[in-house]
Amino acid sequence: MNPNNNRPNRHPISALRTGAGRNLLACALASCLMVAAPAALAQSTAATIRGVISGNAGPAANASVTATNITSGLSRKAQTGADGNYTLAGLPPGTYRIDVNADGQTNTRNVTVAVGQAATLNLSTGGVAETAQAGEATDLDKVTVTSTALVETKTSEIATYVSNKQIAALPQGSRNFLAFADIVPGVQFTTGTEGSTKLRSGAQLSNGINVYVDGVGQKDYVLKGGITGQDSSRGNPFPQLGIAEYKVITSNYKAEYDQLSSAAITAVTKSGGNDYHGSFFWDRTSDQWASKTVREEKGEVPKAEQKEEQYGASFSGPLIQDKMHFFVTYEAKEYNSPRAITPGRNYRIEDLPGQFQDMARQSISAPFKEDLYFGKIDWTPGDAHLIEFTAKYRKEDELTNIGGARLADYGTLKAGEETRLDLRYQYSAANWLNDAHLTYEDTTFGPRPATLANGFQLRVPKQGQEARDNPDMEEVLFFGGGGDFQDKGQKGYALQNDFTWNGWEGHTVKAGVKYKVIDITAMEKQPYSPQFRYDIRNFATPYEVNFSGTAGDFPPSVKSRNKQFGIYLQDDWEVNEHLTLNLGLRWDYETTPSYEDFRTPANLVAALNGFSNIHQPGVDYNINDYISTGNNRKAFKDGWQPRLGFSYDLNGDERHVIFGGAGRSYNRNQFDYLSFERYRLAFQQITYQFNSPNHSCTVTPTGNCFNFDPSFYDPETLAALARQRPNAGSEVFLLNNDLKTPYSDQFSLGMRNGFAMFGQEWNSSATLVHVRSHDGILFALGNRRPDGSFYPPGVSFGSAPFGENLPGFGKFFLGDNAVETKTNQVLLSLDKPFSEESGWGVSFAYTYTDAKENRNNSDIFTFDYPNLDNVGYTRALGVSKHRFVATGIMDFYGMTLSGKLTLASPEAEESLNCVKYGDKACFFDPYTPGDTIGFKQFDLALQKEWDTGAGFKMWARGDVLNVFNWRNYIDFDTYRGTQADPNEKLGERRDNIALPTRMFKLSMGFNW
Repeated sequence: MNPNNNRPNRHPISALRTGAGRNLLACALASCLMVAAPAALAQSTAATIRGVISGNAGPAANASVTATNITSGLSRKAQTGADGNYTLAGLPPGTYRIDVNADGQTNTRNVTVAVGQAATLNLSTGGVAETAQAGEATDLDKVTVTSTALVETKTSEIATYVSNKQIAALPQGSRNFLAFADIVPGVQFTTGTEGSTKLRSGAQLSNGINVYVDGVGQKDYVLKGGITGQDSSRGNPFPQLGIAEYKVITSNYKAEYDQLSSAAITAVTKSGGNDYHGSFFWDRTSDQWASKTVREEKGEVPKAEQKEEQYGASFSGPLIQDKMHFFVTYEAKEYNSPRAITPGRNYRIEDLPGQFQDMARQSISAPFKEDLYFGKIDWTPGDAHLIEFTAKYRKEDELTNIGGARLADYGTLKAGEETRLDLRYQYSAANWLNDAHLTYEDTTFGPRPATLANGFQLRVPKQGQEARDNPDMEEVLFFGGGGDFQDKGQKGYALQNDFTWNGWEGHTVKAGVKYKVIDITAMEKQPYSPQFRYDIRNFATPYEVNFSGTAGDFPPSVKSRNKQFGIYLQDDWEVNEHLTLNLGLRWDYETTPSYEDFRTPANLVAALNGFSNIHQPGVDYNINDYISTGNNRKAFKDGWQPRLGFSYDLNGDERHVIFGGAGRSYNRNQFDYLSFERYRLAFQQITYQFNSPNHSCTVTPTGNCFNFDPSFYDPETLAALARQRPNAGSEVFLLNNDLKTPYSDQFSLGMRNGFAMFGQEWNSSATLVHVRSHDGILFALGNRRPDGSFYPPGVSFGSAPFGENLPGFGKFFLGDNAVETKTNQVLLSLDKPFSEESGWGVSFAYTYTDAKENRNNSDIFTFDYPNLDNVGYTRALGVSKHRFVATGIMDFYGMTLSGKLTLASPEAEESLNCVKYGDKACFFDPYTPGDTIGFKQFDLALQKEWDTGAGFKMWARGDVLNVFNWRNYIDFDTYRGTQADPNEKLGERRDNIALPTRMFKLSMGFNW
């Protein structure tokens, strides 16, 4: 067999359904927002300082309070009411000088506020004692210039702050600022075997999160990474040098947050100040600085060459003193990472036929390159005004989809590019604030095959089917040309606005509106090159070929101009000094013309109506629910989301606070899934069988079974056959005409405490959380047997009617809302924030998670069940029951020592149980390895700084990741065997481990 004998390799490609009352409410709320405020975005990153000003005779009325940012000179003014209360809203996070003037007496204090924080600062111009509070703080020293980011205590949100000190000091390898989110209970940041990173919370996958940078959501509308740049990428979504700090909200967020059902990250970027500052960094590691893997130690594979370099610079300063400033930064990543070949279906390399063993033992590496740019200009033309313009550009290229069962030539060249612009205008009045953004985004994602040649897949019968003719097959080894070809992206504008009013005593009222027009594109040709499949028992002749035909009636890509509208109202009501209520309501609406206006092709409608198998009395669905006429689909209008919360301060001093909440949050349907019924028809996935040993089929003049001939290796031969058999064998995807939007319901109850220990202020929190997500999309097989049944008699799992194809086509799938998860968590945290005074800080986070799902890994496909109506919940994959993360930072003698310890119990592995009831009644039964600790890693970093004078400082740093070289095994034998022959090797540990092994990373740079 010569894989390339008919197609020489070439160079790789570069490169509501609601009543009238709801409608009236929505219109009235929208009208109020439009009248109340000019259009634009959320102030979820802005901080608020409020409190009481006292004089000799008690509360000081008509006192003047001014906050001036020490770095930029930005100022905000407020005047106290008759009760001495004041509010300074819309403050960019940072350090402020607070100046008070009352009856000719003055007072001045410096305070630091964090992103999205509501801090309390009570001041006196007479002899009355002063207090300053920002969450747990109880005296003024806790919010001085040297204070760290403070935890907000009186909020119903489950929120934790990640400070700039933690971002800069804690050990890490990737410079992805989201990597620090896992120091928060309930959040998990993971790195895949290929180096891609993901952020998730609870049982929901990454597409449930959203990240807001300076108040602007970074949602990915096409792919499933949650935000752009985080789906199957080793890259970073934003340059770490540009992030000042951020807040992690795991659930029960307020009404201003949209397009998410899981955790929310709200980050604020750095700004320039009145002094010029710059920085440069470079860090590097390589295979010479990393310990060997288990397989390398055993000599099974040679030590792969590895190089990881990251470098960047920033520059900031004034354009107009106290009025206009700039900040620019650039970061780059250059990786060349090793990949281990691990044959599929629990095969060892030595189990492969001899001719494939040398191929599988090859040492392969995957290169990656990313460039990140960010710039910001801020202008304060007057005390009431703030104008900001920010721009971000990201570009990355990598070789991926190699390792595991895939050799290097089977890889994918993946290219990504992103531009985001944000023009912000903020106006601050005596008792109200308006914050507006006009944004633009343009993101593309374009994987291409690394080798333009036929692909070859070595497969083996599914476990328990070895003696069966035409068994289901599982992958073992892939080589030749890969099949991944995609062109996906989003481009458009948004106009959003937040209006905050403090003129109602005891209330902070927010109202917001958002309108967005976004052009979304999805195209996928899978496979790009023909894929020839071989049975490992007979690899002289393929038993099957899978390729893409092209239909002339459909465009090659799906394009849709989506329109999004969101509206919310939030009232944070301080009922008294003890009780605060957070009352919010949000409504979101989105039109997707490519889905709503789609017309099912006439020939496909005729085939469906003529397929008697699906019109039998026992069929469990109505095919008319999936046939679109172009006017029987409507956009989802029931996106109402109440967000309710409370906090009760037991003593009125913000030291001991009970809090809780309940709310609903809608995410969105991934456009990629909504596009299946279009581009899967445009590029019909066709499968031809070859009559061969163990894979017999009947050859007919018009069928899809052939006697193999070497001419089939020529793609033009396959294309010609496809043209003679229009639609034959092609897969069809049909979406329900009444699709809903995925959402989650969230409930929590907890308590926060502030207390003194070891002469320092500490914070603790204990929270119970329950989250249920609903309506994830699932594609189930629509094929049915002649009597309308899915299973043959006596069978309750598998045995899907693949052979009963839709006449003139092939398999067809029905898309419905079906995937659900449920999570119960206990979240415990204890921390002593870092401060310059003490020189140290620590944090401890423990999460207990009981996570379940009704589809393994929330997969969008099921082949073994007709639907999920009667499918039980199983333990969610990829989620540890117990997770503990501890961090510490200490400054001493011009050095900073930091550490991070992560411990997690084993995650459940996907497994099928055919032992308990036999192979006719198998069921998904996740297997959990028996180790007490499934993952453990301890990292250290030590940095030394030298002040050379004139404000120029040089530094050097060493990070040691996985200090103790703990082995985190990720490959286990999960085959349970059959009822007659249980697998005695169940749970046997293989030699593949999660990276890194013990690794040293050297960094150096300078600041001025």
